[in-house]
Amino acid sequence: MGCKASTPETEMPTEPTKQLEIFDNPHPERDYQICIRIPEFTCLCPKTGQPDFAELELTYVPDRACVELKSLKLYVWSYRNEGAFHEAVTNRILSDLVAATRPRYMELVARFNVRGGLYTTIVAHHGHKPSGLPAAP
Repeated sequence: MGCKASTPETEMPTEPTKQLEIFDNPHPERDYQICIRIPEFTCLCPKTGQPDFAELELTYVPDRACVELKSLKLYVWSYRNEGAFHEAVTNRILSDLVAATRPRYMELVARFNVRGGLYTTIVAHHGHKPSGLPAAP
């Protein structure tokens, strides 16, 4: 997983990639939340090879960098053909996003659709949420 600054001259790929692009936080002096809903996450069950579907909710308080949304979409897409347990993939995504953006706080909630009569929700955190910020919508 690499990370580089995005520029207008940088052409983004239209294929899945583990490359996360970032840009400078326009207001690093302020604590504020960025909430991103990703309703179409897909990976494969490592035991059966069948697809697992989830909705991801990313909430973070940026420090100096923010994640660029198209690169996030392509990053999430890169898991489509990978086998991963829910717990592992949720924590890997959080770790990659933390490494790329170095936020003050980040939370990733992964709500996996029913499989065998079971729903799974994984909640992973990084850092401590600054006081006074509202709950994510």
